[in-house]
Amino acid sequence: MNPHYHTTAWLLESQLAAHIDAFTHRLNEGRYASQTVDSYLGCIAHFAHWLTRCELDIHRIDEKVVHQFLDEHLPHCDCARKRKVRRDRKDLHAALGHLLAVLRTDTVIADRPQGATPLDDELRLFDDHMGHVRGLAPKTRSLYLRTVRRMLFEQFADHSIVISAIKPDAIREFFSSESKLYSTPSSAGSVVSGLRSYFRYRAMQGDQVHHLVGVLCYPVKWKLASLPKSLTSTEIEALLRALAHDGPSSRRTAAIVHCALDLGLRSSEVAHLGLDDIDWRAATITLRKTKGLREDIMPLPAETGRAIADYLQFERPPTTNRAVFVRNVAPRDQSIGPDLVRKAIRQAYAQAGLPHTRSHLLRHTMASRLLEGGSSLKEVADVLRHRSLNTTLIYAKLDSRNLAAVALPWPGSAS
Repeated sequence: MNPHYHTTAWLLESQLAAHIDAFTHRLNEGRYASQTVDSYLGCIAHFAHWLTRCELDIHRIDEKVVHQFLDEHLPHCDCARKRKVRRDRKDLHAALGHLLAVLRTDTVIADRPQGATPLDDELRLFDDHMGHVRGLAPKTRSLYLRTVRRMLFEQFADHSIVISAIKPDAIREFFSSESKLYSTPSSAGSVVSGLRSYFRYRAMQGDQVHHLVGVLCYPVKWKLASLPKSLTSTEIEALLRALAHDGPSSRRTAAIVHCALDLGLRSSEVAHLGLDDIDWRAATITLRKTKGLREDIMPLPAETGRAIADYLQFERPPTTNRAVFVRNVAPRDQSIGPDLVRKAIRQAYAQAGLPHTRSHLLRHTMASRLLEGGSSLKEVADVLRHRSLNTTLIYAKLDSRNLAAVALPWPGSAS
């Protein structure tokens, strides 16, 4: 007997049977491998069997039901122990995410609620403000939202948010308790940044919050105390040599590293590059989704252009997506994300035998190379697209050419 007979029957005899074709079509459109499609069908067959046993109606399925299946049923699952039942939590979670999307597209279940409580609504509006008005990166917004969520929940739980009811002493106590979660005082500065950002947002809504902002002081951190780290010339040569190796996604990795090293692009800016952003005749590249929500046109260095062209011509998979860098694995036809950019750079470091992991190191390296080549701090700030020249001042300590000109003689030495 086919070992998958029972699990297939679970699905075909369940309430989900009518949605198998739509589920399969969604995965095929994402160009998932046939093996993955079969695996995910087995996953929802297991879920369908559990629904039948629990007598749950298909219209009640949502994220809460999915987590109930994963957290309560899966650890103690006894479904046909001798049969090939899919029990891998990661695969089940992914498959059920696709299932929820299919059921919502077919209007079988309700859309995911935007905000179930006043706190959820408040955080959604604050997140919109951070993204559309201030242009903060998703990771920064997520960090600030976690901090503000904890603060507001302590104050109001699931009740209405009344900013005038928040007292300065409550903010002091909250910060004191939060700072204990961080290993260094300077790390707790993110709590201050998150709360100040939220209170500035509330001030724009007409609330009086100056007395709350006033009690938030950043932990002591001497400005410009550290040196920005950068690659040495020897390390740069080793990194560039490593890019020449042939392997999976090697051309994409080379193009990504050149974008970061030659142009000083952030990981998110590399991920968001589009084919229409490159003017090959004029040798320029337009950055549209930048940290400051501005459009910037930059010259495209010859090395960077060759690396991108090499990737586009010989390695980029066929796709309708207009992003420069796209996924090689399912879901296909999608652009890569900033995390994959950082991963590619880490792999390039490892290939070169370098002990580094931070992708931002290449941005620092580009700034250092500009200073060594005689560029001014203003020119470096323009290339890095800093809003304020103060942000670029950290690199002044690397400008050994100009620092030597203003250095005073050592006391007691011959002048």
